[in-house]
Amino acid sequence: MIRQLADQGFAVIDAFLPATQLHALQQSAQRILAAQAKPAGIGRGPLRELDSTVRQDHIVWLEVEDQCSAGFLDCMERLRQQLNQQLYLGLFSYEAHFACYQPGAFYRKHLDAFKGERNRRLSTVFYLNAEWQPQAGGELMIYHADGTSVAASVTPLENRLVLFMSEEFPHEVLPATRQRLSIAGWFRGA
Repeated sequence: MIRQLADQGFAVIDAFLPATQLHALQQSAQRILAAQAKPAGIGRGPLRELDSTVRQDHIVWLEVEDQCSAGFLDCMERLRQQLNQQLYLGLFSYEAHFACYQPGAFYRKHLDAFKGERNRRLSTVFYLNAEWQPQAGGELMIYHADGTSVAASVTPLENRLVLFMSEEFPHEVLPATRQRLSIAGWFRGA
């Protein structure tokens, strides 16, 4: 993972969590999303808006009060420390939300860094999709900085973690034929 990030600016890691932690997180995500999910917006603060022509997922921010979410956040904290130690990225914190894409839902090409802000440094996507078949679609398309040539097409397989530099890689979520669950997150700088 460290070598992939250093060499190409993104990494794909399979079998990221132990099976018991993964299954507990999947159940927690289903329960929390069913009870609390709201349409995701674009932008932040007073610039935040809902635009279903750009983004169609529903989200719930992870909270440490949920034991499964806290376990995932602890894992990401250990990863933050390792990334800082080996790549000197200056990552200070992590934020994440559960994301649910219903069949046909998408998120058009975008960057994760907000305009005028350089605090989101490294984006993460962790997939919770049991028994995902590639023909279901739902790929994460990661583009080179030019925004036109594809750097990677990532199938949303269960227990797969994707990391990429937030300010460098435009990306999009393609529609799928079934519900697609993930945890989207960002390591932040100062």
